[in-house]
Amino acid sequence: MPSCASCGSKKKKTRRLDLGSVNILIVKTSAIGDVIHTLPALNALRHKYPEARIDWLVEEAAADLVIGHKALDTVLVSRRKAWVRDMKQGKVLAAWRGFAAFVKSLRDTEYDLLIDFQGLLKSGIFVWLARAKRKVGFGKGMEHAECSYIFLNEPIPPVNMDQHAAIRELLLLKAIGVESEEVVFDLPVGNEQREKIEQLLEAEGIDPAKPLVAINPMTTWETKHWRNERFARVADQLLDRGMAVVFSGGPQDLQGIEKIRAVMTGKAVSLAGKTTLKELAALYERVGVLITTDTGPMHLAAAAGAPVVALFGPTAPWRTGPFGSGHKILRAEIACSPCLKKHCDCGHACMEQITVDQVVQVTLDVLTGRS
Repeated sequence: MPSCASCGSKKKKTRRLDLGSVNILIVKTSAIGDVIHTLPALNALRHKYPEARIDWLVEEAAADLVIGHKALDTVLVSRRKAWVRDMKQGKVLAAWRGFAAFVKSLRDTEYDLLIDFQGLLKSGIFVWLARAKRKVGFGKGMEHAECSYIFLNEPIPPVNMDQHAAIRELLLLKAIGVESEEVVFDLPVGNEQREKIEQLLEAEGIDPAKPLVAINPMTTWETKHWRNERFARVADQLLDRGMAVVFSGGPQDLQGIEKIRAVMTGKAVSLAGKTTLKELAALYERVGVLITTDTGPMHLAAAAGAPVVALFGPTAPWRTGPFGSGHKILRAEIACSPCLKKHCDCGHACMEQITVDQVVQVTLDVLTGRS
């Protein structure tokens, strides 16, 4: 394996693939929002190379977002977290066998072009192990790159991080001659998922005649969190205005959402832990607006075409906000925001200054089409 010092930061002349049949591998392993932001690049590649074989290497947690996508041929699912868990539990042989089998399937195909959209060491290992004539990705100079560029043989000069993540992915493609004027997500959501959501909403007694508002309150960063009681008050005020409210989230969010519902005066439905990612996207297609913190489901809703009211504090919405028009960002204009930190020593002021009245009013504005 090459060392950091041996990384070629020299600018190389980029080559273009023939428009005939070629093999392309996308490496974007996680997380939910990051994988979603790479979908426009996938669609741009498919448009440029309609006859190509295009595969995607992704981790389990985000795999549902790309399995079945019409622009893909094969999805290689890395079970990295399961291998690590097995190692910690002393199941070393099982972990090694799982990893070795995955590497074998990865190396079964020789790719003409591999594009590392992840830019981390965990993805770099697979870039190194894969058989590819060209291994392309951003070179030295991108934030959080973790020296992943040492695994590339065609590093691309870094771009300004203060552009949206979806645009940065397209700029990486532009550097190798694949240009796109459109940002198209094209989530692999079908009628099966839409029917499942309708069944869930009907079973929960949701009146289809009422405007439906989804709330996705939980996040893995404590600095992105907004107080539970404030989410409860927002939900109650929307219910009082004749709307139906549904909370969304994963199995890990159940406890937090139940705490919110416990302090409400009205009744809101929770579908936390009851949906796959595709079904969650189908839910967001159905809602009038999603209220959310900065987290993966926010990007899923935007990609599904739902208007989003997003609460931002420690992170930068111009980098990782909901992509597209019709969304509203609420954030406090304070000097320390965005700090991009997972822990706060300043009293969490960036999120504390966002009020219940602001969230309710902006949500009503979005629902009624007011600016």
